[in-house]
Amino acid sequence: MNLPDEFYTIIKGVWPMLLIFVIVLSAVRITYVIEKKERFVFYKEFFTLLFIVYILLLFEMVSSTDIQSYSNNFIPFKEILRYEFGSKYFIWNVVGNMVIFVPFGFIVSYILDSKKIGKPLFLTFIASLTIEFVQMYIGRSFDVDDILLNCIGGILGFLLYIAISAIRKHLPHILQRDGVYNFLTILIIIAIILSIFNWWGLFIK
Repeated sequence: MNLPDEFYTIIKGVWPMLLIFVIVLSAVRITYVIEKKERFVFYKEFFTLLFIVYILLLFEMVSSTDIQSYSNNFIPFKEILRYEFGSKYFIWNVVGNMVIFVPFGFIVSYILDSKKIGKPLFLTFIASLTIEFVQMYIGRSFDVDDILLNCIGGILGFLLYIAISAIRKHLPHILQRDGVYNFLTILIIIAIILSIFNWWGLFIK
């Protein structure tokens, strides 16, 4: 099973919880903004909500995915070197452990508006360490290599944020307005919804 298939399998199992969570949390947030007369910036609110949903999906993935697991590993690079480069286990365990934390590094850097790697890397380390610690008590295993790979993913997410921020600063002023990003966010949401409905249509056949 590849990463996209695994992601859709997870969505299939948790979509009722996610739907209720997103609607209720959005309603509470919108009510709060109206009540406190705060400025509402749609794309910023969306990324905050997206981060929360991402954390929920990340927990579901690392706590319920049935993959090959070994005993606890506290020696750096020991497990990484077990996999043949390009094999399915290498893709899943090495590349996969980096990829799933790229969004974490990006969104954390965005929320903190961080221009230095320190805080995003520290938060990535804390998140990964917590996951590995919990896995020891839910029938999985602790692997220091997973922490290293997750941190690399967090660093890549930070670098992606820095790159996008640099590009944004060189855009025409009109393209830096919140309205433009709100519109792009709506397009992204539509694309996500269409993708989910397309997958769901394939699933129910």
